[in-house]
Amino acid sequence: MRTDSLIQSPLAAEALNDLIVDCIQDIKGKRIVKLDMRHLDDAPADFFIICEGESNTQVRAIADNIYGRVKREGGQLPISFEGQQRAHWICLDYFDTVVHVFYKDTRAYYELEELWSDAHFTEYEDL
Repeated sequence: MRTDSLIQSPLAAEALNDLIVDCIQDIKGKRIVKLDMRHLDDAPADFFIICEGESNTQVRAIADNIYGRVKREGGQLPISFEGQQRAHWICLDYFDTVVHVFYKDTRAYYELEELWSDAHFTEYEDL
């Protein structure tokens, strides 16, 4: 048996981003937006994916779904997974893509989209 065929290679950025958006939509995350920041010199990542949940339980469920599916289907773990305990703002860092899952009031307070308004925005429909 060849073991190299069992090792998954990391997903390309667009495939990873599509999987993350699908994970968010699975749990009915709201106001999903992808910020493409590859053209910005001072950007901390190539992409931000931002969404919100209507309760701390939903925020945690969205983040857990992203973590689990990306691990299973994409063979990748985040280099950082922060904020699960309070579930007001959970951040999953996949190096080139950083996912921000907010409780709706917390998202309004921090206004990440405003901070990175020079990025190229893609909005996704709520399911």
